[in-house]
Amino acid sequence: MAKVLATITASVDGYIAGPDDGPGKGLGEGGERLHYWVFGGPWTYEAEPRGEPSGEDAAWLEEMVSRIGAVVGGRWTYEAAGHWGDENPWGLPFFIVTHRPDEEPPGGAFNFVSGVREAVERAQEAAGDKDVNIMGGADVIRQALDEGLVDELTIIVAPVVLGGGKRLFEGFDRSLELEHRGVRQSPWATFIDYGVTG
Repeated sequence: MAKVLATITASVDGYIAGPDDGPGKGLGEGGERLHYWVFGGPWTYEAEPRGEPSGEDAAWLEEMVSRIGAVVGGRWTYEAAGHWGDENPWGLPFFIVTHRPDEEPPGGAFNFVSGVREAVERAQEAAGDKDVNIMGGADVIRQALDEGLVDELTIIVAPVVLGGGKRLFEGFDRSLELEHRGVRQSPWATFIDYGVTG
């Protein structure tokens, strides 16, 4: 069966978005710095990113994309990303966890489901012999970890202190046993891979 991976970028102080995130500012105030690794360097909300990842950033991303056959994301991430212009950014079956699954957009680019367990199960079925990636936001990743659905967790640490915003483990009140699987580093990020063992 497909493994379930959870991957998310966080600041050194544990924020996955700066303050006031939402449509037009998906990563919040100053949050662009979290994804410098994705776009090969600095970018801003005012100018659409045009760069590409390179070096270790590109290598990690290529390896990750080659493993996955379906994606799970949260409704807030979907809204904050402006629905990705109604275009599936992954080109893979994409399941959005929402309290309003009946509002699924037309066109079939996204599948709305009512809970994280259902989303993961449907994604595993769609992924075949490939893995499922839970891309965030933080709430969906916390829910999946709490329900014991995640096999591997990658936290990508951006070299920035945001000082406020949304924390990855805000309100998470249980312990997790993790096994260190590896680390990669670039000028824009440190990729820390863990196995979730209990």
